[in-house]
Amino acid sequence: MMKTVAVIFLILLLTGCGTVNMIDQYQQSSLTNTGFERHTLALEEGGELHYWQGGDTRAPVIFLLHGFGGTGMTSWYEIMKDLSADYHVIVPDLLWFGDSFNDAPATISSETQAIQQLISSLELNSVNVVGISFGGFVTFDLMINEPKVNKAVMLASPGIIFSDEDMLAMSRRFGADEAKDVFVPKNGSEVRLLLENTFVSFPWMPSFIDTQVYHQYFDSYHPEKESLITTLPAYRDQLIAAGFEHPLPPSLLIWGANDQVFLLDNGQRFAEFLNAPIIVIPDGAHGLSNDFPEKITNEIRTFIQ
Repeated sequence: MMKTVAVIFLILLLTGCGTVNMIDQYQQSSLTNTGFERHTLALEEGGELHYWQGGDTRAPVIFLLHGFGGTGMTSWYEIMKDLSADYHVIVPDLLWFGDSFNDAPATISSETQAIQQLISSLELNSVNVVGISFGGFVTFDLMINEPKVNKAVMLASPGIIFSDEDMLAMSRRFGADEAKDVFVPKNGSEVRLLLENTFVSFPWMPSFIDTQVYHQYFDSYHPEKESLITTLPAYRDQLIAAGFEHPLPPSLLIWGANDQVFLLDNGQRFAEFLNAPIIVIPDGAHGLSNDFPEKITNEIRTFIQ
């Protein structure tokens, strides 16, 4: 979710109008006015991948992949509008988020294969991929498995550089026993806990708004979302065992110094593994695309150009 959306919530509440759905509709309308169009791709396994597409189709392609909770739009709203001035911007809702779904197992590999089907369907020859948090895991997998990836940017996402102990420590920082209990909230109060620990300073909202946020963005595909989290260690172990036969595309890491999901140490070790630069935002937490959209946009432009 976006911190700016929360501010709009407060304004609407003070004027006595508005719901979470109204904010969602407002953003969709704003994107449409900017030239974005909403599309649906029928997947080979029987599901659907929903995505936004905007900007100059003759320009370099940038995929923006979101993290847990919300949709592509809620993670990248400001950034996708800005980048569309100079790039062909494609923003999918990952499988089991928003309206996207699939009959395949809920794993990183299924997410990657859905994006690959989209690349093939749009007949794209070269793509740049930007992913935050869970979307960064998918970005890393695309770097390994999709030869059309030109460059990649990963925000607050450690690839394979996390241990079981790291995941347990992260869960404990959130007062939970398992990572799935952090990222797959079951009610509005759990959503509030996640958001307050993800963004630099998430504004206060009354509890009924937290509940609306839960129903709008979190109350679907619980088993699949839990599987996406619980299968991450096996995915990591499989990649480590297989090794990397081919050089990976150039990449850039961006991290918040105060990230409580994946600590900065994870990012620094991943940067060493990739031999990639890492940009540290001193005041940043985990939700970098929402807290620092202008900064992130500028870093993407500088790296991709």
